[in-house]
Order: sequence, then C-alpha cells, then structure tokens
Amino acid sequence: MTSGTRTVAGSNRGLWAGRILGGLAVLFLVFDSLIKVMKLPQAVEGSTALGYPASAVSGIGIIELVCLILYVIPRTSVLGAILLTGYLGGAVATHVRVGSPLVSHTLFPIYVGLLIWGALFLRDSELRRLIPLKS
Repeated sequence: MTSGTRTVAGSNRGLWAGRILGGLAVLFLVFDSLIKVMKLPQAVEGSTALGYPASAVSGIGIIELVCLILYVIPRTSVLGAILLTGYLGGAVATHVRVGSPLVSHTLFPIYVGLLIWGALFLRDSELRRLIPLKS
C-alpha cells in the first residue's frame, strides 16, 4: 500500500467520522431549535426556568436554526460553526448564572461545540491546514 493510498483511506475514514459526529450534533440542535420555534411546553418551561421570558423562546429557536442551517451548508459551514459557538457560549453562561450542575448541564453546550468543530475539522482539509494539530 502506498502512502498516497493510506492518505486517501485515512481521509475517507476522517470524512465519514466527521459526518457522523456532525450528524449527531445537527440532530440534537435541530430537535432543540424546533421545540423552541414551536414553543412546546417543555421548551418554554426550560427557558423560563433559566430566566428567559416565554416570549423569547421562539426567537431563540429561530436564531439557533439559522446558525444551524449555515453550518450544514458546506460553503458557509465555518461561519455557521462560529455562530453556533457564540450561541452555545451563551448557553454555558446561562447555566453558570443559574447554578446548574457542571458536568450534565453547564458543560453540555461545550460537548456539542466540540462535536461541531471536531466534525468540521475532520471534513474540511482547508480548516486542517489552517489549524494544524501537532503530534
């Protein structure tokens, strides 16, 4: 097996790993944004418990959905990841403010952000060149 073949095989595995990781994050974020946009009682209750007015829930869901759409479009995926990072940072700040449990609630948006950026890193060779990881 030549080194070129290993690179292609490694790239193919990385591409699929990135798609799977990204798919997990996207599925969660689609669910989260849609229950907010539809103002389901669980989303309204959860948001008001975090200190947000019920009237803001659908707007928050729309913002999340727009960021997510930008992330899933290949040409705008980096912009979408940056915007989702900001959105998820706000979620972390909210959980810190209300004193949510650290591992299960406060850090959960960070886990989602790691999935988003890890998936993008595995799928996008330009991003890998921009942010090379040293071994």
